[in-house]
Amino acid sequence: MSEFKPLDPLLHSQLRLAVMSLLISVEEAEFTFLKEKTESTAGNLSVQLDKLEKAGYIAIEKSFRGKRPLTTCKILPEGLNAFEAYVETLKKYIE
Repeated sequence: MSEFKPLDPLLHSQLRLAVMSLLISVEEAEFTFLKEKTESTAGNLSVQLDKLEKAGYIAIEKSFRGKRPLTTCKILPEGLNAFEAYVETLKKYIE
């Protein structure tokens, strides 16, 4: 039996994996879009985005639209590489 590479624990979380999957298909995404698509709470999403940012997988930019705060996220090259490696490892488990 071949030895399996472990799955990236940071991406193995359902919410973080969902966020990364969404960010791969767009240039950037607003916090409200991610919250709506993942059906998560604002608090939980904030915590998970912070973990992804600390890992260097995403960049978070905070600004304002008029007087309202606006948070946008985008995937970084390191995050894209990590996601692709996660998917390849997962494929090996499935085979």
